[in-house]
Amino acid sequence: MNTPMMDAQAYDNLASELRRGLAVMAVLSLCRDLQYGYSLKQRLSEAGLEVSEGTLYPLLRRLEAQGLLESRWEVVDDQRPRRYYLLSPLGTTTLPQLIDEWRSLVAALARLGIEKEQTR
Repeated sequence: MNTPMMDAQAYDNLASELRRGLAVMAVLSLCRDLQYGYSLKQRLSEAGLEVSEGTLYPLLRRLEAQGLLESRWEVVDDQRPRRYYLLSPLGTTTLPQLIDEWRSLVAALARLGIEKEQTR
């Protein structure tokens, strides 16, 4: 029997949509401590959450525009200026709510038997 396989590009697009949603929560979580864009990209990558620069930097600007992050320019060790991001007071109260929502969604998927799909 021939098992149908999704086109690689279509699969990559679906997987990318999932990662983008998780990236919001991951970035906010990492920005509890002062971070700059490249350090965020590295930490996300080390954790196994690959996010392109084309996704990360617009996300940072959007989160700042929404009032969830604050940013400032700093020069460290005579290097070129870097824009550093930190969770804002609004971000500090919103992040736990997002984590609760994420846990609720994971539980809902478990009730639907999604986690069992991998073991079949």
